[in-house]
Amino acid sequence: MVDDDVDIRESLVILLSTRPGERVMRPLYGCNLHALVFEQVSETVVGAIRQAVASAVERCEPRVQVVLVTVLPGPDLDGVLPIEIVYRVRATNTTHNLVYPFYVEAAR
Repeated sequence: MVDDDVDIRESLVILLSTRPGERVMRPLYGCNLHALVFEQVSETVVGAIRQAVASAVERCEPRVQVVLVTVLPGPDLDGVLPIEIVYRVRATNTTHNLVYPFYVEAAR
């Protein structure tokens, strides 16, 4: 058993790791990040990642409010594109952040 903040954090990681349609009784649950795994990283793809993450969290996690979604730039980190989510827990009005490692396989 985990407390509320840890439970929310774990729920967000599960949400981002789940494809829409993967859960039988909740077909809209999940984030469509898997569709972007083989895309060449560009501003358009970064925008699509931000939109997919923000939409999934707003749709599937009512306990939080998305404050900011940022795709962290940097050198090639072995195919890892870190996604930072800043969110506010509605019940306590506390702000937290989560950095989710999104693994990309650049098209060659």
